[in-house]
Amino acid sequence: MFRRTFWFTAGAAAGVWATTKVNRKLRQLTPESLAAQAANKALEAGHRIKDFALDVRDGMVQREAELGEVLGLNADPELPSPRRVAAIENSNDPKYSKNPTYVERSTYSYNRNEDH
Repeated sequence: MFRRTFWFTAGAAAGVWATTKVNRKLRQLTPESLAAQAANKALEAGHRIKDFALDVRDGMVQREAELGEVLGLNADPELPSPRRVAAIENSNDPKYSKNPTYVERSTYSYNRNEDH
């Protein structure tokens, strides 16, 4: 009698355990759950890539500093003088007022988003 009760209880416990396990797996395989898992994996990958990029940037800065010390480039370099545009500086000069290629009258657009 005790033997039958033991096996009945063991079978019932195994059935409950198996049913619970199957239901959990089915919930994990729903489209919403799969989408959430994919989003979490994408966020995790994005964080890893960001950390890698920051590490690379730190390494680049460190290496540039090392190379600058070795090559003696850390001294304040003398910057070249800024370029001057004659068309803008001489806008009131009558000598340049007849020039049709004058910069202010140019039809060229510097907008890179403009269709060409």
